[in-house]
Amino acid sequence: MKTFKLNAEPRTNLGKKAAKALRKENKIPMALCGGPIVELKDGKYDGTLLEGEKVVPIGRDGKAVITTDLTVNFADIRKLIYTPDVYVVELTYDGQTKKAVLKDIQFHKVNDSILHIDLMEVYDDKPVTVEVPVHVEGHSIGVKAGGKLFLAMKKVKVRGIYDKIPETIMVDVSNLQIGQAVKVGDLKFDDFELVSSHNLVIAGVKTTRAAAAAAATEGEEEAAE
Repeated sequence: MKTFKLNAEPRTNLGKKAAKALRKENKIPMALCGGPIVELKDGKYDGTLLEGEKVVPIGRDGKAVITTDLTVNFADIRKLIYTPDVYVVELTYDGQTKKAVLKDIQFHKVNDSILHIDLMEVYDDKPVTVEVPVHVEGHSIGVKAGGKLFLAMKKVKVRGIYDKIPETIMVDVSNLQIGQAVKVGDLKFDDFELVSSHNLVIAGVKTTRAAAAAAATEGEEEAAE
């Protein structure tokens, strides 16, 4: 993956009113999720939290995960949001740097402005799931025969260690004939796996009116013989 460097600041003033004020300053509320898992005692965490950090219980076994509330300038993050590429984010705040991937973006329902961003912290030994763009390669047999190539999925979900996940998933369509398709389950990789439903069609070749007419004409000629 490509690397995107991003500076942020810890956020301690929470709530809708505070978030609205930030957006007026062209700043976006952001949360860094997937931090360390800690133990709770009697429902409380007795460790030390840094500025912006909070403890979020997970399950009922007395465990919780540390997340961090941050703010980031819209100008600094817009290239990360409005791009089809997948990046690992080098996130620097409060004198420390962590690696993360984009998890979720909340947009305003009316004007599409950004309301909130979630990043997921990544580790060298912990798999992460992200969406990766799909690119097709090769000249399909079916297209040469008059069919039309279509791309049904622009992205697929991939799970693996972040530095093993590619920037794009390449799909070879060279051997596809008219009516054939490549599904998620047809693709296998050594360093990562596709976790989108295996029955989903990624790309295929469909017939066209011209191809159908040509096939019909050929059939009539064979019948006449």
